[in-house]
Amino acid sequence: MTGVAGFTDIAEMSSMASTVAPVVFRAGCPDCRARFELAASAIRLAIGASRRTTFYSFTCPECETSVRKPAGERIIELLTGGGVRTLRLHQTV
Repeated sequence: MTGVAGFTDIAEMSSMASTVAPVVFRAGCPDCRARFELAASAIRLAIGASRRTTFYSFTCPECETSVRKPAGERIIELLTGGGVRTLRLHQTV
């Protein structure tokens, strides 16, 4: 029986997975206007109960400013699909 997308065994699939390039995200700093690429490990995604509390953040590698930007549905999909760590914010009752 053939596996996923023509792969025949797990060993073949895992060897292919190890050759995939890491995901990088293009970003910009609103303070110093630098443009750069960030690894998924450099970004944090926070998902809250509202638009105001749903955002992603990172530190600018040029000026070291902490940057926080709103994250809509499409941004959430791209970041989570790229391996960005996600924090789910809960409301206190």
